[in-house]
Amino acid sequence: MVWRVGCWGLCAVWAAGSAAAGAQTAPAPPTSAETLDPAAPLAPLPGIGVDWPDLGAQTPGVPASQTTDAAAEARYQWRVEGIDSVATPLLRQRFDQLSTLNANDGSAANAAQLDRRAREDADLLKSLLRAEGYYDAAVATRVEPGAKPLVVLEATPGPLYRFKSVELPGLASAGDKAPALRDTFGVKPNDPVNADAVVAGQTALAAEIGQQGFPFASVGEPEIVVDHATQTATLDLAVKPGGEKRFGWIVALPGNQVFGPDHVREIARFTKGDPYDQSSIDDLRRALIQTGLVSSVTVEPIASDDPSVVDIGVKMEPAPPRTVAGELGYGTGEGARAELSWTHRNLFPPEGALTLRSVLGTQEQLSAITYRRNNFHGRDRVLTIQGAAAHLNRNAFDAKTYSLSTSLERQTNIFFQKTWTWSLGAELAASDEQDVIAATGQPRRRTFFIAALPTSLNYDGSDDLLNPTRGFRLGGRLSPELSLQGAVFGYTRAQIDASAYQSVTPKVVLAERVRIGTILGAPRDQIAPSRRFYAGGGASVRGYGFQSIGPRDPNNDPIGGRSLAEFALEARIRLFGNFGLVPFLDGGNIYTSPLPRMSDFRYGTGLGVRYYSNFGPIRVDVGTPINPQKGDSRLAVYVSLGQAF
Repeated sequence: MVWRVGCWGLCAVWAAGSAAAGAQTAPAPPTSAETLDPAAPLAPLPGIGVDWPDLGAQTPGVPASQTTDAAAEARYQWRVEGIDSVATPLLRQRFDQLSTLNANDGSAANAAQLDRRAREDADLLKSLLRAEGYYDAAVATRVEPGAKPLVVLEATPGPLYRFKSVELPGLASAGDKAPALRDTFGVKPNDPVNADAVVAGQTALAAEIGQQGFPFASVGEPEIVVDHATQTATLDLAVKPGGEKRFGWIVALPGNQVFGPDHVREIARFTKGDPYDQSSIDDLRRALIQTGLVSSVTVEPIASDDPSVVDIGVKMEPAPPRTVAGELGYGTGEGARAELSWTHRNLFPPEGALTLRSVLGTQEQLSAITYRRNNFHGRDRVLTIQGAAAHLNRNAFDAKTYSLSTSLERQTNIFFQKTWTWSLGAELAASDEQDVIAATGQPRRRTFFIAALPTSLNYDGSDDLLNPTRGFRLGGRLSPELSLQGAVFGYTRAQIDASAYQSVTPKVVLAERVRIGTILGAPRDQIAPSRRFYAGGGASVRGYGFQSIGPRDPNNDPIGGRSLAEFALEARIRLFGNFGLVPFLDGGNIYTSPLPRMSDFRYGTGLGVRYYSNFGPIRVDVGTPINPQKGDSRLAVYVSLGQAF
């Protein structure tokens, strides 16, 4: 007997028929004079000689108290027998999700309801077994009476059907790539006739054929013919590769409203002449959305005059380009702070943003105007030009600074985490700064004119930008600077940061961080207080106030230093749901020498709470100093988005 699958999956249409089993005579309908008694027993099944079951009758050997009452409702239990040797975890998962008995488990039901649910689940189990390749599967049901009736589904899976042949007609026109594409499909002769394997192979083949340079390829629907006599099946899946292509021009489709093809070429990771790859098209689509200027985008291949080339058509709908943002906060060492900003993200197309930003706080005031050009002559390259006027009133110094800076950098983000990032910059600053003479504590005010060339290079080998669980990171910053304060002198600021992450168990991650910094070329007292190294705070040594660690003046205020050394150790423990705990130990110090002496560390310890949201962990750390200096608080609290490092 042969049958053909009309809709692949859990449904099938039988093509074979059968002869009539024999005529049966139905009982005559009642006359109008007859009176029907609803309590009367049902008539025998015609021609079969089997009476309807009496669910209220007492079962021999079963006490009357345990006899099932057809109308009574009771909680029930259920089980499936006969599938232990054949059921996959996926089959069990699907049955549990779709089972009527399981969905109503724990609720009361009468005998009719149990019978109906058992029959529904029997049909479900047979369909699931057939999807796994057991086309002769049968499932019987029974209800064992008692105070808590037991519903049993007894399955007989039968033999496992296997493919006799697997044909992909049309695939040969893909040339020398046909063998690899056939391997991608995966299903081979003698494999089980498994619906999931066929669907997975069909999906994988459709994706891979596009990545191998066939933009107009089509993969048909699988046609399965099952032979019950031999317990085998044949599979035919039509494939039309449509010709291998190379990338041509990126062109604008009608209605494009954001920016033109030239800028899209700067964002794309492919160039004209490269072999067509569907994954590059998907990557470009995500990158255009990630600009924040696009609400919807169409990226599709278009036939060109050259039969070996395919152009890429792009159409973008604009998203709202303006953003107004505000922020209120308070920090133990930074005081109260309010920030307001306005941004037009495409005021200077393409992707030229202008931001006006203002900060008003008890220890900080700032006004800044920033021009930012995203994807500047290349993917994820950012050009930034900023002018700012700022007033910082810290325990270590009071500075009024006017600055003009620019930078070109390759950035990373949560959508496209980069292994390597870098930045090149230039800065001019005029800063009027007040501090004290370290030996006497007498206040003084000096004006510094500073030119700097800050650069950085970073490697990120971690598995996640905001919540890494394995890998390591290594970064370095170097800033040669010239300073004019009475006379011109130069120095160089350098800093190295490294961190590592290890998954001890699925719920415990160990994390370590080290930071070393130095200023070479000038004594500490000659360097502007705002350009020195400081330590302490949520991004430094937790348990201490902001910039509070290190040498202090006679007024017990920090004066900064020429070198620093820090470390941090923490265990990130997932508890339940989205919550976790993080015990930590930090240490570090500031030194007046050009190189850190790695001694006299200030240690802080504490406990953090993490809430793992879908956009990254929210951090709340509470720390205390182990060996505080005079005037240090006994408790410090830090709140931020993302892990501490």
